[in-house]
Amino acid sequence: MATQAAPWGTGAGVRYGALGLPLAFCALPLYVLMPHFYATRWGVSLGALGTLLLGMRLLDAVLDPAVGHWVDRLAAGPRKRLLRMLAASGVVLALAFAALFHPQVGADHALLWAGAALALTYLAYSLLTVAHQSWGARLGGDAVQRSRIVAWREGLGLVGVVLASVVPALWGVTPTAWIMAASLLVGLWALAGAPRPLTVAEAAVPPQRGAGPLLAPWRDHAFVRLLLVFALNGIATAVPATLVLFFIQDRLQSPPSAQGVFLGLYFICGALSMPLWLRAVARLGLARSWLLGMLLSVLAFAGAAAVGAGDGLLYGAVCALSGLALGSDLALPAALLAGIAARSTHTHGVYFGWWNFASKLNLALAAGLTLPLLGWLGYTPGARDAHSLQALTLVYCLLPCLLKLLAAGALYRFFIPTQRGKSYAT
Repeated sequence: MATQAAPWGTGAGVRYGALGLPLAFCALPLYVLMPHFYATRWGVSLGALGTLLLGMRLLDAVLDPAVGHWVDRLAAGPRKRLLRMLAASGVVLALAFAALFHPQVGADHALLWAGAALALTYLAYSLLTVAHQSWGARLGGDAVQRSRIVAWREGLGLVGVVLASVVPALWGVTPTAWIMAASLLVGLWALAGAPRPLTVAEAAVPPQRGAGPLLAPWRDHAFVRLLLVFALNGIATAVPATLVLFFIQDRLQSPPSAQGVFLGLYFICGALSMPLWLRAVARLGLARSWLLGMLLSVLAFAGAAAVGAGDGLLYGAVCALSGLALGSDLALPAALLAGIAARSTHTHGVYFGWWNFASKLNLALAAGLTLPLLGWLGYTPGARDAHSLQALTLVYCLLPCLLKLLAAGALYRFFIPTQRGKSYAT
């Protein structure tokens, strides 16, 4: 049951989307900075880090559907109850994030400290993310309106990512933790004044208990097919995200100061591309626009395979092109999901819980498989020999291209209408 879309201007967009900034600011260091931080400063092996990240991400992902179900039940009650949960989760997230990058133990116990801090960080992050996403989905609207709502959330999220890609390199991890906590406070305050979606109670739909609502998305064929596309595409995106610092350091052989420049360029181009993708949706629809973004990403990462030592300008072009493609990955899949979830009367949170389950599984597989794979192929951080660099290029550039093409094929098969078959486009 879709709700009536609320009036959506710049003020509403900022109030709703503001929480996306600290959540994205938090997410980037978790899967980009954290492995590099513990490997280089604390001497933790890539294999151990990969195993930890895989295990923690799997545990975190398994909890997400239950988190979504709980968020649905909170959304069915007084609004203050949901806001109190958001505030408590914000406090836990800020403290756990700071602890992750400030280990208070020796190198022998650094991995154990990282595991405990990650567990708390992931749980609080999940509660905030699922609640924020389902809030936006319950606002309703057509494809363009849903894309606009998601674009505000993800666009401000990209601002957070740009900050997270620059702040640690310029100022270190302590200012990073303080900035994340401050922006989290502002984002939660803004969300309290954001457009208010209909609650389950107002829609005259009694909240359901038991496993029925928790498993409802898996009875929705459109959701299952969209999740397959999202998973393939997400792994393709998560692999280079996990390896980007190693690629810049060893393949490109750029100084540490250049890392923030390349990451900033990538995410700035992603943010600037949002209005372009919204125009594409108005002309082509959600599915075709996303397909175009996937093909653009394949073109970019194929070009990255030609990058060598000192090719900063060429890699900058790769970052810009792949950043433009990133905008489609951020705004369009979630808008497709919002349309599918709108058919449900009371399980928006569960849909996004399973969605985040897949998203985190993507990151877990990317870290848990590619880092040990690189070690098995003979690559170690700092290696500059031809064999090591060839292994790094293969995993960083060509593996994502293959996965993106598989995702594009599935998207075309299931979500782009043809004269020969059914489409699940919404």
